[in-house]
Amino acid sequence: MGILKLKMLKLLLLLTFTEIFAADNDITLSVFTVTSKSMTVQWSGQTGASSYKITAVPKNSPERSIFAQFSGNTVMGSVNSLSPNTVYTMQLEAMDNAFNVLSSAETEETTAPEVPSIDQAYSKLSDSITVEFTQVSGATSYILRAESVIGDFFSETVVSSSPGTVMQLQPFTEYKLSVMSVNSGGRSQPSYPIQAGTVVMAPKLNTSSPDNGTILVTWTPVEHAVLYTLCIIGEGSSSRIKLNTTDTMVIFDDLEPGTNYCIKGTAWDSDGRVGDDLTVCQITRPHSPDVTDVQVNVARSLGITVYWQSVQGAESYMVWTTNGQNCSSTGSSYCFIIPVECGQNHSVFVIAYNKAGASSPSEPKDYITYPCPPKNIWVEEPTAGNCSVVWDQVPLVEYYMAFIKRDDGMEKSCNTTGTSCPFFCMCGYTYLTTVFPYNQAGSSPYSQVQNYTTIPCCPDGITVELVSTETLEVMWSPVKGAELYETTAAQTYDTIHCNDTAPVCVLSDLRCNTVYSVTVTPCSDLRGCNRTCNPHTHETAPCAPEIINMTQMDDSTYEVLFTNPNNPNTNYTITAIGRQDTHKCHARNNSCELTQLPCGSTYEVMAVATTTVGRSLPGYTKLLETGPCCPTFINVTQVTQAMTNVTWSPGSGARSYIITLTSSRGHAKCHTLDTHCLMGCITCSTNYSVNLEAISSSGHMSECKYHGFSSSACCPTSVKLYRRTNQSLRVYWRSLGPQIQNHTVELYGTGANYTCVEATGKKYCDILEETCGDVYRVVAAPVGLNGIKVSFCQPRTFSVPCPGSNAGMMISRGRRSVN
Repeated sequence: MGILKLKMLKLLLLLTFTEIFAADNDITLSVFTVTSKSMTVQWSGQTGASSYKITAVPKNSPERSIFAQFSGNTVMGSVNSLSPNTVYTMQLEAMDNAFNVLSSAETEETTAPEVPSIDQAYSKLSDSITVEFTQVSGATSYILRAESVIGDFFSETVVSSSPGTVMQLQPFTEYKLSVMSVNSGGRSQPSYPIQAGTVVMAPKLNTSSPDNGTILVTWTPVEHAVLYTLCIIGEGSSSRIKLNTTDTMVIFDDLEPGTNYCIKGTAWDSDGRVGDDLTVCQITRPHSPDVTDVQVNVARSLGITVYWQSVQGAESYMVWTTNGQNCSSTGSSYCFIIPVECGQNHSVFVIAYNKAGASSPSEPKDYITYPCPPKNIWVEEPTAGNCSVVWDQVPLVEYYMAFIKRDDGMEKSCNTTGTSCPFFCMCGYTYLTTVFPYNQAGSSPYSQVQNYTTIPCCPDGITVELVSTETLEVMWSPVKGAELYETTAAQTYDTIHCNDTAPVCVLSDLRCNTVYSVTVTPCSDLRGCNRTCNPHTHETAPCAPEIINMTQMDDSTYEVLFTNPNNPNTNYTITAIGRQDTHKCHARNNSCELTQLPCGSTYEVMAVATTTVGRSLPGYTKLLETGPCCPTFINVTQVTQAMTNVTWSPGSGARSYIITLTSSRGHAKCHTLDTHCLMGCITCSTNYSVNLEAISSSGHMSECKYHGFSSSACCPTSVKLYRRTNQSLRVYWRSLGPQIQNHTVELYGTGANYTCVEATGKKYCDILEETCGDVYRVVAAPVGLNGIKVSFCQPRTFSVPCPGSNAGMMISRGRRSVN
């Protein structure tokens, strides 16, 4: 019914979409469904079509073609009387009222195989039915259809061949069964149905083993079952027991202990059909094991090992003692109970376990443990050197063994039935004492060890050394029995400087230049400290002096004033450390002089005190800076008539310089970090004194004087060029300053150059001209006493016309030259 409804829904959807899209699309054709002898096709509508013709043409077959005709309002139709498992070409023709073909389409499809037939159907399991059927040609698979008689179940199962089984059915239920063949084209019509029913369910068996020879089987009643069959067989046995019953409980007895049995149960219905079978396996409980031995073990703790005889079918064993202790084992026939109590007498028994449950307990077996050790052990020393080890009374003990071991390896033991044992004990030693009680089972496996330490002796070989100016290191030989040492000094009000186990102590943060009395006291936790040890004395290093002031006595000598914090026999050393040299002075008072200190140097000055004990720490460093050195040479070069260039060599220790040129007509000054300076405001023909101040980075200044400097002669002014009537040129000038120099005149023309020199006092110079009408550059300059011409006088440019004019014309004035 469900498949038919699905096909009708598809047809309605197809009709709806055909009406919407038929006007817009070309005609199309497709196969909707096939059977063994029919094929249903569907197509899109054609505008103007009054009828449709469907023709089925067999492909690769001599069968005849078959057609069917439908009205213009139809979009689906079937062609019948086809051959099974045959490929057909389906042709569609849309025609008008005159049977003219408007459009056409075609497609190919295969008809379903022939309809198979069912031979028989039977049920061996309550949830399935097996169907045997005839197989047909061309079928690639088959569909088994099952429907309940009352209509509440429907299923289709795909199988490849006969027989096939329908699964997931209900027990004891009747079903109608049919089969369809399938190929690539589709499925055939269902075969003629037959009716078959499933068998009843198997009983769900519940098993248990109440004891090692019985198995109890129970189950809930099976619906529609009237009889039950049970069959039991033991593992490794060929005999079996089979019985029928209408009850829901069976007891199998006289079985083997620890043996696995399998029980198969089957139910029968009222028609005598046997239903499912279900097999369950149950093991019987194991036999009671026998305890073979109980051994008392001494390890880290007291325990027992229990041995037993393994029994068949046991998976694990549990051992119990009469005081409630237990142990278990799964793969061995023994186990350990740890710990057990000392000095006790108990019994053990063993129980075997498997999946069925526990066996009966074994027969008990008795055991006895070792005696317990004494709860308290102590050492008494009523007088020095006379000691006794004492302990509490222990019940059920025959005698005691006491052991005394000194920490140097000496041992002593005593055997007594009492509770004390005397021994001789020396100071500075630790004694280990222990007591073992004995009875008929042997010795206690363990006993507590009691430590006893006598009062420690004073240490020998004490040395006190100065390791730094205010630190003393005290060392001594270790003392037997001393757990720690206290180190004190009387001068520090007996403050404990060290409280340590090591035989060494450092007394730090002491006062310098002081004698200390040091005492080492050995101590132990049990006996306290030995306060009778003698002290040892030692002096600390002298105190560090501090520089108060440094005063310069002359160019290379400085007096250093410092503190004097030590006793009068202390020597003091003052050290000045520079980059390249070191200077020292020594004194017993509070001052000394450092001599021969070079200029331009920086020194770190510190003071150190020395006594027979050692040296003090250096005092805080003071910085001493000597005045910077004067440059070894200085050069003054005149660049122009009013400007000079001064250069000098570097002065050691100097960072900046002030150079001064001084005369009666004025002075020039320059402050620079360089070793050269360009200076203006220079007056020509003037004598200058040269002074230089060298200044260090901290402001120290040295004044330096050098030979004087004379500026060059003054350049002439108002230079003019005239043409004379005798074809000569006259250069005229005006001199500044004292006229004590000769003058030289140079004319540079485009056609020729001329030079003339005039003596002191003259103000013109005549030059014979070879060609007229030239332009001249004229330089007039004085000549120094050394015969060297002043090179920085300004040139003048003149244009001199040919005769006819007795005046020259200056065209331009040239630049000042510094060359």
